Amino acid sequence: MASTFSGDETAPFFGFLGAAAALVFSCMGAAYGTAKSGVGVASMGVMRPELVMKSIVPVVMAGVLGIYGLIIAVIISTGINPKAKSYYLFDGYAHLSSGLACGLAGLSAGMAIGIVGDAGVRANAQQPKLFVGMILILIFAEALALYGLIVGIILSSRAGQSRAE
Repeated sequence: MASTFSGDETAPFFGFLGAAAALVFSCMGAAYGTAKSGVGVASMGVMRPELVMKSIVPVVMAGVLGIYGLIIAVIISTGINPKAKSYYLFDGYAHLSSGLACGLAGLSAGMAIGIVGDAGVRANAQQPKLFVGMILILIFAEALALYGLIVGIILSSRAGQSRAE
């Protein structure tokens, strides 16, 4: 007996691709932000070792980006169960776009945090009045990843709404 191919058989592939994209891209941003700002902390710590703990803020903020990707990846992967409920291409694309939104926003934020963190901790070592400005810039960079997380959650919640069952 030949079954007809509707295209929905490939839908879980796109869903799982979205989960992977969320985690991979967010972790790439977290790794870059941690490495780049960590280099700045190490360089600054040679001259002003008393400021090292105060200058760890960019490293911590970069590490949070990976958690955003993990959250979306878990949300997506728990929503993929074709045996329990039909999983259509619409659902797969919704999960793919959710993962890409969160992952690429996390990658972008990680790059911004890394660059600002590196330059910021070095400048803070020379002029302590720059600390508050550096923190504000880091907060705005982190907000970009948070926007991606929010959009990712909204897009992921659209999965399952393609057809009435």
